[in-house]
Amino acid sequence: MLENPQRLDDTPDSNPDEQSELFEHFRIEVDKGQTPTRIDKFLTDKIRNISRNRIQNAAEAGNVLVNGKTVKSSYKVKPFDTISIVLAHPPRETDILPENIPIDIIYEDDTLLIVNKPAGMVVHPAYGNFNGTLVNALLYHLKDVPLFKSGEVRPGLVHRIDKNTSGLLVIAKTEFAMNHLAKQFFDRTTDRLYIALVWGDMESDSGTITGHIGRSVRDRKRMQVYPGGEQGKHAVTHWRVLKRFGYTTLIECKLETGRTHQIRAHMEYINHPLFNDEVYGGNKIIKGNATTKYKQFIENCFNICPRHALHAKTLGFTHPISGDRLHFESELPKDMSDLVEKWDKYNI
Repeated sequence: MLENPQRLDDTPDSNPDEQSELFEHFRIEVDKGQTPTRIDKFLTDKIRNISRNRIQNAAEAGNVLVNGKTVKSSYKVKPFDTISIVLAHPPRETDILPENIPIDIIYEDDTLLIVNKPAGMVVHPAYGNFNGTLVNALLYHLKDVPLFKSGEVRPGLVHRIDKNTSGLLVIAKTEFAMNHLAKQFFDRTTDRLYIALVWGDMESDSGTITGHIGRSVRDRKRMQVYPGGEQGKHAVTHWRVLKRFGYTTLIECKLETGRTHQIRAHMEYINHPLFNDEVYGGNKIIKGNATTKYKQFIENCFNICPRHALHAKTLGFTHPISGDRLHFESELPKDMSDLVEKWDKYNI
């Protein structure tokens, strides 16, 4: 048996505090001398910092597979079995304090809630952001929910969006739901659509960007596209034009994968960075004339939407308990809608 189970989500460039996938994938090959052992006990012994209860919850959610088939916690591990398990991230050894911060909850039941996150709010605590995050707010608003008393830094989180991206997030309220939702994101069975304003006039009405995304070797705050797959993780973004403004284009992006800064890095890669994206070069004039009037227009646009123009508009997934397919939508926030309106009235 592999003494160190293989974490399939690890890459040399990964930073756990900034990963877009808030789950881990372990794959374990059982050796020929293994005696029959309950799989929950077996995995508890082999995976560091994990409780038997977490393994049992993962199995109940269908996240423990042996030879490609889901098994119960009572399954007896046999020689030569191949075990695969998807888990939500383990607790972190950091104290995060509840804070009474208003959050926009657009749906809630006993299993999960949907939050419409404003631009400017960090989702989960990380270096330099241990206060004022969405998790701080959730720890306060859900203080009577057992999962939010666990001391985890990221209770209920199975995906994330950047600080200056607005839009929809699903939050699990039970460990079963957390495991179930994490598996959906891992298996890419969720539906996510984003609205973005990008620089330039897109060359066609729709397209697909494929290219591994990993951390830049020159700037650790940036992600970089590696088209040859020499670094990073496989990433696919589908896009289509919603409206053309000449020097900018309003597009819709559908994520097939969910990498850190995926849309932002992919759009820069095809020379259409997001409008006012300071990390990826969109915070300067890229298209248009050099007149004083136009420069003032762009400056006014930057002031109207003082962040990269990206909004997580729709989110679809299967409810962990009912099995119903849920779909949620969020209208463009005022800064982006005002920006789009201003470009719509601009005459080239």
